[in-house]
Amino acid sequence: MKVLLIEDDKAVASAIIAMLKSQSIICDHDINGQDGFDSARLSDYDVIILDMILPDIRGEELLNRIRACEIKTPIIILSCISETNQRIKALSDGADDYLPKPFDKHELLARINAIVRRSNGHAASVIRIGTFEIDLQRKTASIAGRNLVLTKTEYNILELLARRKDSFLHKDSFLDHLYNSDCNEPGRKIVDVFMCKLRKKLSNALGDSKNDDNSPAIATSWGNGYRLDQRKNLADYLLPKNKTQTKQISDNQFNNKHDFINSKLSKKIKISS
Repeated sequence: MKVLLIEDDKAVASAIIAMLKSQSIICDHDINGQDGFDSARLSDYDVIILDMILPDIRGEELLNRIRACEIKTPIIILSCISETNQRIKALSDGADDYLPKPFDKHELLARINAIVRRSNGHAASVIRIGTFEIDLQRKTASIAGRNLVLTKTEYNILELLARRKDSFLHKDSFLDHLYNSDCNEPGRKIVDVFMCKLRKKLSNALGDSKNDDNSPAIATSWGNGYRLDQRKNLADYLLPKNKTQTKQISDNQFNNKHDFINSKLSKKIKISS
């Protein structure tokens, strides 16, 4: 998960960042509204935490600017103003939640998790994909009741895949969610390495049932990225083509290559003559 925190109070920001880091949540931090607006436009976040009192832009104005750009990222408002009218206005302007200061950090974490689950179409804290289960609260994953032994990075990749199981995710999406924007990101090849490790762990956990229709699998769509779903929903990306199709493709490739070579030779002969 990746969070954008727009908060100018150093003490509050430090406490939130430390809490998120303890949960293996990536957090980008901006101390003013303009930088926060730029980050919201240029990067992909699961949730934005927005303070209503900023040094350069009023929180209400920044909220309106973000929504005017059709940025649909869920937004949690933090404010020392707890009046009901202020809450109603912020929620009406496009905020998804409103938490008055001072607040309990555990409540903030619970609200973040709940909002992110709902925004991805998951009301419960457990996502099930066939025999695969991932518990977003406990940060665990299992197949048919057998827990998977995962590193933090491997879990974060599986969580992102599970949250967005209906779509393919490009390598850049994984890099954006796994690393802070202010650090040196490794190359895209690192995503391939992690996918190879995860596929091996899934295969080992599935055993003889790895080819069952309901078993989870990670599919690759060249140019589109990776997707986690039940094997039956990924048939076009997992099942090998039949021999007739494979032979037909090979014949076509041969014919195209043969025609290309003949064309080159013909041009050379004309030039020589």
